[in-house]
Amino acid sequence: MGCLGNLIWFLFGGVWQGLSWTLAGVLWCVTIIGIPIGLQCFKFASLAFFPFGKEIQYGGGMVSTLANLAWLIISGIPLALAAVANGALLCCTIVGIPFGLQCFKIAKLALMPFGAEIV
Repeated sequence: MGCLGNLIWFLFGGVWQGLSWTLAGVLWCVTIIGIPIGLQCFKFASLAFFPFGKEIQYGGGMVSTLANLAWLIISGIPLALAAVANGALLCCTIVGIPFGLQCFKIAKLALMPFGAEIV
């Protein structure tokens, strides 16, 4: 389901989630201090565009925790709420359940993106 799932995902919602991550990355890159956070957003935008066949491993230390707190206050909550709302709508149908689960995976990532890596 990887290739077909990614194509359907991109056409029916993934493009908006990927663009929202890209916009967050651009806004973070406006400041010099926010560039590392913006680069992380661009990396996760690729996951938001094509999530099937990819997993996320969480880890990190104190620096990741501090970056997650700043991220959560500024950008994380709106991205997570949008992904949860999209996932809830997709889970209303049986066909949309796999796509809704991908939305929930992206919502969790939107809350704690630092210290996470795509596998």
